[in-house]
Amino acid sequence: NAYRECLGNGTWASKINYSQCEPILDDKRKYALHYKIALIINYLGHCISVGALIVAFMLFLCLRSIRCLRNIIHWNLITTFILRNVMWFLLQMIDHNIHESNEPWCRCITTVYNYFVVTNFFWMFVEGCYLHTAIVMTYSTDKLRKWVFLFIGWCIPCPIIIAWAIGKLYYENEQCWFGKEPGKYIDYIYQGPVILVLLINFVFLFNIVRILMTKLRASTTSETIQYRKAVKATLVLLPLLGITYMLFFVNPGEDDISQIVFIYFNSFLQSFQGFFVSVFYCFLNGEV
Repeated sequence: NAYRECLGNGTWASKINYSQCEPILDDKRKYALHYKIALIINYLGHCISVGALIVAFMLFLCLRSIRCLRNIIHWNLITTFILRNVMWFLLQMIDHNIHESNEPWCRCITTVYNYFVVTNFFWMFVEGCYLHTAIVMTYSTDKLRKWVFLFIGWCIPCPIIIAWAIGKLYYENEQCWFGKEPGKYIDYIYQGPVILVLLINFVFLFNIVRILMTKLRASTTSETIQYRKAVKATLVLLPLLGITYMLFFVNPGEDDISQIVFIYFNSFLQSFQGFFVSVFYCFLNGEV
């Protein structure tokens, strides 16, 4: 609070004392600085990710000799990240007034963005499903149908997002459908399936690692070596993507340090995950 001293003669002192306001102003400046740095990290990470993803996409496009089902799955996952990052940039360009006015085209952008978020995780599920089918179930990959994986990755998220959009339209039709208000649960329409496929993928990975450590440990065939590399990449990326998504449900705490660490950690993981996907599934892929 600001205050002014009342002098002995009944008049007010000419100078107002703002000393008690200074800590509050310092805190606001400190948070503003951290949010600004986090925003820079976000933009930088998304730019680097888009660049790496486009290079990876072009490599898979041009190198026809490596178009086995496994690499086609990698290619589709990379495509979802490119589209998701492009939609993220479009969301950042939306003016605050448009956001508040809840324009129809603005709601469409949010809907498309969330669709690509869901396809990200469903294609990660396809990665796990393919490895589990080939390694644990010892099913010949030649018999696996590409259209089944394409249907899982691109088509199943459609009714999920349509249901979410209908829920938003009738129950939370505000602020371009972006953001989540406390006590409102419409977003769980698409977040629930994402969490479910993440959990299933962790089960897949547990079984895959168990088989690799026991039955296939001594095998040195080229196919087994490629499976091991794919599993290593998935072991790194799935927790990375899972942790990134679960952070949306985490309360960083009330103290300043926890909130600042949360801001930076979340900004880094959210923005650079496309880069990590490109590195592990393309640049470190021995077939590319």
